[in-house]
This record gives sequence, C-alpha cells and structure tokens, in this order.
Amino acid sequence: MRIDSHMRNERAPAAPAVDALLSPRRRLLLQGLAAAALAAGCGERAAAPVAARFGGPTMGSTYTVKIAGAPLTAAAEAAARRAVEAAFAGVVARMSTYDDGSELSRFNRHAGPAPFPLSADTLAVLALAQEVSAATGGAFDVTVAPAVDAWGFGPVKSARVVTGGELAALAPRMGWRMLAVDARTGTATKARADLRVDLSGIAKGFAVDAAAAALDAQGYADYMVEAGGEVRTRGRNAAGQPWQIAIERPDATPQRAHRIVPLSGLALATSGDYRIYFERDGARYCHEIDPATGRPVAHGLASVSVAARDCGYADAMATALFVLGPERGVALAQRHDVAAHFIVRDGRGGFRDVPTAAFAALGAVAA
Repeated sequence: MRIDSHMRNERAPAAPAVDALLSPRRRLLLQGLAAAALAAGCGERAAAPVAARFGGPTMGSTYTVKIAGAPLTAAAEAAARRAVEAAFAGVVARMSTYDDGSELSRFNRHAGPAPFPLSADTLAVLALAQEVSAATGGAFDVTVAPAVDAWGFGPVKSARVVTGGELAALAPRMGWRMLAVDARTGTATKARADLRVDLSGIAKGFAVDAAAAALDAQGYADYMVEAGGEVRTRGRNAAGQPWQIAIERPDATPQRAHRIVPLSGLALATSGDYRIYFERDGARYCHEIDPATGRPVAHGLASVSVAARDCGYADAMATALFVLGPERGVALAQRHDVAAHFIVRDGRGGFRDVPTAAFAALGAVAA
C-alpha cells in the first residue's frame, strides 16, 4: 500500500459530533496522532456509547471499527476484531506493492506473455479498476506505477522532480488497455513484460469492503469500518441515527471537519492533494499522478469525496475525479450520476463546495 512522503506536526482533531473524520492521507502522519485519534474515537462524543470500538494499524495507516447495539462480550469483540484484521491482512498479502512476496508483486515480476493466475479477490479488484478506467477515460489507471515510483511516491521514497525525458521513456510502459483480466480463466495478462500495476488507489477501499463483509458474516447490522480515510457503514450509530461521517477541511491544522454526511449502508472515500506531497523550488507536487501526463496533478481541486454502495468503487472513482479536476471531474460525475463532493480552492485562501445532485440528496451539512 502507498505511504505518503510528507509529514506534518499535527495534533489530534477536535471532537466534533461525528463518528469518523475522513482525510485523504495514506499513512500515519505521526504515531502520536494515530493513538490520539483512536482514543478520541475518531471524533465521536463519549456520551454516545457503542457496543464495541476497536482499531489498530493496517496498510501503512490505521483502522477503526465501531459496532452499535447491545454491548458485546469480550469474546464476541475479540472474534470481530480477528475477522476484521484477517480481512485486511488478506488484502495486503494479495495486493501490496510493499511486500515482495505479495500476489501483486509476483504478477508485476511476471514477464509473460502467458496469462498469470490470480486469486478471485485480486481479479475482482483489477476488473473493477478497468471498469472505472473505461468510465473515466483512463483518469484512473492502475498501470501508472512507473510514474508513481519515479516521482518517489511508491515503495522507495525519493521526492524528486522527474524530467520530461524520463516521463517520455516511461510512457510506453503505462496504459490500462495493456492489462487484460479474464474472470473465466482466473488470470490476468500483460501486453508488455515490464507493465506494472499499483492498486493503492483502490485496494484500501476494497479492504474496507472485505472487513464489512466479515462483520456481516458475524451477524452485525449496525457498524462503521474506517481505514486510512475510507469508510463503509451499515445500519445506525449508537444514537440511532445514520452514521455521521465528516469530510476533512483541506489544509486545516489541527484537523477538523468541513462537511458532515449522514450515511447508512453506503461507503465514502476521499482523495486530495494536501496530505501527501513534497515541495521543490516553490512548487508543490502531490501524490496523485495524471496518467495522461505522468505528472502530479496541478489544478484548483483540493479534495473530492465519493459516496457509493461499495468502498472499492468509491475509492477508485474519487481518485479519477480528483485527477480530472474541478471542471472535467464535476462534469463527468454529474453525467454519470455519481454522488461526489468537490472542495475547490478559491484562490484567496478559502474553498468553494461543489456537490453533485446525487451527493446533495444525501443531506450533508456544514460542520
């Protein structure tokens, strides 16, 4: 999973009346921040008890689970924790670019041209990725790994500015159409031996879906699962209301909520430019790479959040819409009836909110 290269000295967010505060960060900014966030229950008021609350490290970040309803026994809570952590561990074992032994790493080393057998989960993620790529004109592209690595946002951190000549040399190795997924045979095929896949923009959302499925299998009807800024909900929170999920205000220190979205049975994922970046000669380079140019995106969009039934889809679509920017992204989201909320920098140090009609229908309010 991707880890951000820029770290700030931040304090834990104040405790607004929300169940989770979503940020596009991909890594623990500070160990102390993670501990404080877990202690604060990701912003939930202590007056609203939950049946169980637990969390811990996963995928270079942290996760939090809240289960509402009657208090759980210690044994039941331990079983729920084991199921959730097993779901996360399974995704890491299959899809991490940081683990040389993962299924994805072995696929990336595969020279082909023979099809490569993959697990059902990895195939499902690749198929979903290709679906989002097609729907967004390639704005989401899991084969952009060479550019991600070149800019220093991959497993090896370097935070370097890549030249035009380097990008031109990398361009033939990237392109989502050079990846073929065959669900019937359970295989994926690369058109080039040096094609490499990075699932950082979708795997974390899929992992949240997997953790939610693990809780479903244990019979829980009211819960929230959050990992690294992606969340999925079911049922109601401890107060008997839809889960109150806050979208973070970009650039805020300390972190604080910007919009609060009531969710039940839906997922929410956020992509932005203000947590993972580096600066050189007065320019800021964020971790979101435009597949069309191989360069970090550079526009006025600070973040975009997508609500959907599945977190994997929300994760990938949020990435695609962020790459497209405040004009093309909004247009595509409106055209495809995507529930998306765009936070756009106004050029004067403030922000402008642009929700699609589908997102506005969710009833989000200012924090």
